[in-house]
Amino acid sequence: MTKQLKADLALLLVTIVWGSTFVITKNALKDIPTYNFLTIRFFVAFLVSYLIFFKNMKKLNKKTLFLGSIIGIVLFAGYAFQTVGLLYTTASKSGFITGFSVVLVPVFSAILLKKTPNISTIIGILLAILGLGFMTLNTNLSLNIGDFYTLICAFAFAFHIILVGKYTTEVDSIALAVIQIGIVGMLSLIFSLSTENFIIPKSTDVWIAIFITGILATSGAYIIQNTMQRFTSPTHTALIYTAEPVFSAIFAYILLHEVMTAKAILGSILILTGMILGEIKLNKS
Repeated sequence: MTKQLKADLALLLVTIVWGSTFVITKNALKDIPTYNFLTIRFFVAFLVSYLIFFKNMKKLNKKTLFLGSIIGIVLFAGYAFQTVGLLYTTASKSGFITGFSVVLVPVFSAILLKKTPNISTIIGILLAILGLGFMTLNTNLSLNIGDFYTLICAFAFAFHIILVGKYTTEVDSIALAVIQIGIVGMLSLIFSLSTENFIIPKSTDVWIAIFITGILATSGAYIIQNTMQRFTSPTHTALIYTAEPVFSAIFAYILLHEVMTAKAILGSILILTGMILGEIKLNKS
């Protein structure tokens, strides 16, 4: 098994984890404000990551701190604009527009990193975007201010993938991830104190959601991304991440008994087909 294939499988595991925690997060947000939840989630993730990887953090230098802070700000921007956008648009349109980052990544990579994707990856991206459309879009295709905010979110997530891909080989990848997590937690706290009534949750279910999303979907996921993305391309990473709504729908069916429509099933097949197309070509090269 090549390093590239191992990296792709690790990133797929990240996508599965993110998809599985969607239901948990959705339920938790009924009892706690959004930025309040993000603050505690990312601070828990930062603390756990710092303690586990203390040796890596002891070697922290100015370059890692600077790059981690910049990438962390970009990552937070994705969460922030997505959250604001959801106030004015539907969840389905938000999901599709956020997934549009899979198109932006190869465009930015070609411009900034001089990395042009091969033809099979381009076809895979087009199939994935078509699949996202089938999974998330309804008949209302009009645009509003929420859609614009969500588009900014897609730009931010695309830049995050590219920046991680560019700089994870230049510094300690684990320390880079931990700093990002801390920055998102700090900025979430500022936004929460500014716009919400910050609370310490008392519900056991909320704390379970915080620890699951904080340790698995944040600490584990971003450390894996930062460590493994050096062995694959930003474009391929984005393509793998399009499977998140597929796994989200699967876990919603398992945990909440939500039935997928024929349109959603077709979308899932298109997304997975797009991922396989990119993988086959990559392994031949």
